[in-house]
Amino acid sequence: MLVATILSACSGGDGAGPGGPPPAEVTVVVLETQTVTLTRELSGRTSPYLVAEVRPQVTGIVKQRLFTEGGLVKPGQALYQLDDATYRADATSARAGLARAEAALTVARLRAKRSEELLATKAVSQQDYDGVVAALQQAEADVAAAKAAAGRAAVVLAYARISSPIAGRIGKSSVTPGALVTANQADSLATVQQVDPIYVDVTQSSSELLGLRKQVAAGRLEAANDVPVEILLEDGSRYEHAGKLAFSEVTVDPGTGSYTLRVVVPNPDQVLLPGIYVRAIVGTGVRPDAVLAPQRGILRGAKGETSAMVLGADNLVEMRSVRVSQTIGDQWLVEEGLAAGDRVIVEGLQKIRPGMPARVAEAPPIEAPTAAAQH
Repeated sequence: MLVATILSACSGGDGAGPGGPPPAEVTVVVLETQTVTLTRELSGRTSPYLVAEVRPQVTGIVKQRLFTEGGLVKPGQALYQLDDATYRADATSARAGLARAEAALTVARLRAKRSEELLATKAVSQQDYDGVVAALQQAEADVAAAKAAAGRAAVVLAYARISSPIAGRIGKSSVTPGALVTANQADSLATVQQVDPIYVDVTQSSSELLGLRKQVAAGRLEAANDVPVEILLEDGSRYEHAGKLAFSEVTVDPGTGSYTLRVVVPNPDQVLLPGIYVRAIVGTGVRPDAVLAPQRGILRGAKGETSAMVLGADNLVEMRSVRVSQTIGDQWLVEEGLAAGDRVIVEGLQKIRPGMPARVAEAPPIEAPTAAAQH
């Protein structure tokens, strides 16, 4: 409506002539180039950094639950104790078998030593000596097999005490003492999730990625790989810890035409829980020679076209057709139509029209601070 009002005024008289009203006072902003980091606000959800579903590796009756549901657990912390009487008996039997094999090995070594001495005096035949040496080797193999059996029995016994593989917060238990669990069952006993740090998975359109790559290839944009990622919570507040972009997915979802970006965010106070909705402000690139114009100096027409009133070198008002792409704070990023050094009119637009003279309003004098203000 403002542009229409200005254009309709063009049908009125010309600018002030001799003896006419003085040029209108306007406030201008002189544009400058500056380095700007372009960002994009993307929506996504949080997901745990590590997830471990606790399952039994042996069959048995749950004897005791050793953790508090919803609490923090450490790596290797015992979570469940199964009834291990059978596994303890197997381990004891395996150790006894190992001791028996080691005793037989000792006897075989003594026989081999005596046979070697008798062979030197021809008191035993070579055939008898070879049999003794073979018996010694058999005894050594029996000891190795017994050690393996004892080790396996010890491992199975250790599996009866189910431990946490990672550090994190554990959820509710799906079994109670007295329940029968089986080795490698499909249902987990509990789930441990590490949420410090935590992942934030956001999605971005593949068309935006293509546009950014074109700008980088053309030299208009520089990659912004190390720009911190700011997180906005569900209520719109800003999360106190900034994240870092970990990686971007290499495959585009054919259903949505978007790909996933994963951000690693510190979560020491565990404010972020897995599955909550958040928004991430991700840096898309760095524009080294960006031109920013104040939003109040950019006019928008009825058809969505944008323009700006510029005070030329001869102090005549000009209307420029401009193209802007995105907002950065309270300013527009200008793509076309304005350049560094242009004086964009931001105040007094109601009093001017294209072609008429105008003058820059003087800044009001700065008052000296009072004693109270100086305090």
